[in-house]
Amino acid sequence: MSATMIFVNLPVKDLEASKAFWGKLGYSCNAQFSDENGACLVISDTIYAMLLTEARFKDFTHKAIADTSTTTEALLCLSAESRDAVDALVDAAVGAGGAEPRPAQDHGFIYGRAFEDLDGHTWEIMWMDPAAVQGR
Repeated sequence: MSATMIFVNLPVKDLEASKAFWGKLGYSCNAQFSDENGACLVISDTIYAMLLTEARFKDFTHKAIADTSTTTEALLCLSAESRDAVDALVDAAVGAGGAEPRPAQDHGFIYGRAFEDLDGHTWEIMWMDPAAVQGR
């Protein structure tokens, strides 16, 4: 059986600015699944974010698009391979125009920080000590 993949669909106000933001964080888009209405952001071999213009996003839902300046629609969490990798990614996001909505959370065996992208989507980046989860 193959691994389950996830495609998170996110509305964006400015597709080119969003692609540039994620490019500054070291991510790329799969051109085969991208056009002027959306871009397929490759996060890993099994994780993708479809960055969709608001007009294209509205084709998939009858509900209003969340105003991320006042509402949290979801908290998206990605793992990192180390504490330093958490810091590097969040620092890069803030340097590329994102915002850090809260201080780092350090629980010893779990360390995390978060950033908001250009459209206010919250991305949590966390590292968990592998020794802490062995045998679970």
